[in-house]
Amino acid sequence: MPVHNGGAAFRRCLGRILAAQPPADEVIVVDDASTDDSARVAEEYRVRLIRRDTKGGPAAARNDGARAASGDVLFFVDADVGIHPDAVGRVREVLGNELDVAAVFGSYDDEPSEKNFLSQYKNLFHHFIHQTSATEVSTFWAGCGAIRKTAFEAMGGFDAQRYPQPSIEDIELGQRLRRAGYRIRLDPQLQGKHFKRWGVRSLWRADFFQRALPWSQLILERGWFQPDLNLQLRHRVSVGLVWLLPVALAVTRLSPWSWLGVSATVSSLVLLNGDVYAFFSRKRGVGFMLRAIICHWLYYGYCGLAYAWKWLEFQQRRFHPARS
Repeated sequence: MPVHNGGAAFRRCLGRILAAQPPADEVIVVDDASTDDSARVAEEYRVRLIRRDTKGGPAAARNDGARAASGDVLFFVDADVGIHPDAVGRVREVLGNELDVAAVFGSYDDEPSEKNFLSQYKNLFHHFIHQTSATEVSTFWAGCGAIRKTAFEAMGGFDAQRYPQPSIEDIELGQRLRRAGYRIRLDPQLQGKHFKRWGVRSLWRADFFQRALPWSQLILERGWFQPDLNLQLRHRVSVGLVWLLPVALAVTRLSPWSWLGVSATVSSLVLLNGDVYAFFSRKRGVGFMLRAIICHWLYYGYCGLAYAWKWLEFQQRRFHPARS
């Protein structure tokens, strides 16, 4: 578990790890140069503690923990994710029964600890995607995911040089694993409770700068991605429809018939994403669903913006390498 200024959530997560049944063989905490009492909390819980003098990010911290681990399976858990009591057992069951599977990861549960709207929306959206996607995937999630140590070492671990800050280091590792021929399993029963509180600024920073931009760059650089999780065809079509919507609204000034285009665009977005909207409604009610739809369309919008940004940069480097 990497931690940097983990706060109260870190203590709760450690408690859940130590309460798992069956228990983990060892628990390693890597303190990434925290300035709070995270190291003291780890010592209080009597887990193995590795201290970093300089902050290197979660990728570097996880690599340090992996090198120190003695087991043949590395179970990574974020310092704001409280695993369910059966999580260690789920990892052992999947990797024990499917010997050709190199990695397995799960999802947040559907009851996040923070009750504000953005925390509920973000958590439920993540839960839905991970619960309804295919179980054979080409990515990885280090918030609650495990990898056989031999496969991890063969890949050279997380790319800490490329990702010195929290980003898509786990997605990038999953891509390398899959391209090398390893199998990765998404197990919906492997779950953890998220203790993070999302606000407008933190959500925008994480979604756009720490995920959408580097993910777009990774896709363009490697020219390879698999249509799983939130890269399915309907999601990519939805990005285009969200960007088409303001154009359709703008031309309504020219002709009242243009409202048919607006209606068709909105209807298509609802149809393509109706299952997740119905899920929001079942879980939190119609009012929550309506607000979530707005957030979801904004999400599609800035994902499209991030891809366009990186595409333009990629074209500039391609045709004007001296300027890049």
